[in-house]
Amino acid sequence: MTEAVEYDVVVLGGGPAGENIADRTRAAGLRTAVVESELVGGECSYWACIPSKALLRPALARSEARRVPGLADAVQGPLDAEAVFAHRDEWTGHWKDDGQIGWLDSIGAHVYRGHGRLYGIRKVAVTSPEGEHHVLSARHAVVVATGTRAVVPDLPGIAGARPWTSREATSASRVPERLLIVGGSVVAAEVATAWQALGSSVTVLVRGSRLLPRMEPFAGELVAEALTAAGAVVRTGVAVEAVVRDGSTGPVAVVLEGGETLEGDELLMATGRAPRTDDIGLDTVGLTPGDWIGVDDGCRVPGHDWLYAVGDVNHRALLTHQGKYQARIAGAAIAARAAGTEPDTGRWGAHAATADTEALPQAVFTDPEAAAVGLTLDEAERAGHRVRAVDYDLGKVSGAGLYAEGYRGRARMVVDLDREVILGATFVGPGAAELVHAATVAVVGEVPIARLWHAVPAFPTVSEVWLRLLETYRG
Repeated sequence: MTEAVEYDVVVLGGGPAGENIADRTRAAGLRTAVVESELVGGECSYWACIPSKALLRPALARSEARRVPGLADAVQGPLDAEAVFAHRDEWTGHWKDDGQIGWLDSIGAHVYRGHGRLYGIRKVAVTSPEGEHHVLSARHAVVVATGTRAVVPDLPGIAGARPWTSREATSASRVPERLLIVGGSVVAAEVATAWQALGSSVTVLVRGSRLLPRMEPFAGELVAEALTAAGAVVRTGVAVEAVVRDGSTGPVAVVLEGGETLEGDELLMATGRAPRTDDIGLDTVGLTPGDWIGVDDGCRVPGHDWLYAVGDVNHRALLTHQGKYQARIAGAAIAARAAGTEPDTGRWGAHAATADTEALPQAVFTDPEAAAVGLTLDEAERAGHRVRAVDYDLGKVSGAGLYAEGYRGRARMVVDLDREVILGATFVGPGAAELVHAATVAVVGEVPIARLWHAVPAFPTVSEVWLRLLETYRG
């Protein structure tokens, strides 16, 4: 190993969370290094949020346009798959990270390409693709932001079947005639929506009782109904026991519990995520390789006053925007400690990441879109709150009817009856993702119902559903 190069902060992982840590620490004048083994920008930029939305947007726009009088007849044809792929490729930078590297350079962060591992207290060892070795030491903090990887279950025949994970599903440039999807997660639902619209015959196999199990039950039900209406097959309560594929280009088959066999041209396993911590040196600091990294609300690892973990790797909230939020919090805390100031770690303090557990917003870009924040009715009841769910048919809102004919959707707010504040809200319908931030403000701000009456929605917009929900609550 070469002699250690000293920095104030060393960030292990250059995805969105790692980039945001670097941004905050550099803004505070701290010398910062970022270590990345793949592409700077991470999973979101190249294999998740960005490419998936680039694939989905044409599908959703066409679906909505087909319900607009005067436009519907003009958009009945198929999507231009090649144009969709080209648009996606442009947004991913053709899987090159020159732009992201340029941005880190512009803020003065030093980028090390290669595999990084913790090397004891406040140190990171880096092995470059060319075999060069570096040791980086951190005066104030090391931040782990290595994210997650897709989990593929160890089924008989799976190794030789070459299944897609989310990476292949968002980067493929050929439309499979038949696509089998195993899982009921956000990835499963979004990929089904995108590839069905691009021309695949899609079958979704869900072990549980519904799609999108972490949201209100009606969210998965409405998405499944729309997928079925579009021609996809959604089967719940089924388990895959084995996978069979002969040759390198032949069809792939899944064997279900009970012996039924289904065949497709490609198979996506959307069956969860695991932390990328197997080989990052956790054992050198007394932590367990392969585990999630537990943190406090300041994203600092208990028992290690110099070690932080942000983003998916700490398992608090596996969403890009929450990883960036955690990074902003942790970056500010690191800067405060470096300046000799005690961080504000109160519930909503500047150095406490609490929204990632109490007011977590999420948008699912299916057709219809599903978006939610805070607690579901079931979660609120299990947490011991005295609550009431208030539901409203989104299609009955004037703005929804003008948005598209036959608009179908549903809204729910979960009200804490003792404090009369909103604990959670869910919206399902075309364009529903744009409704969730208003709900997030209401939940985070603990805005009393009586005060929300004075937040008047513009007419005629879909946001008028807020007025209808409040009217329904008051009776």
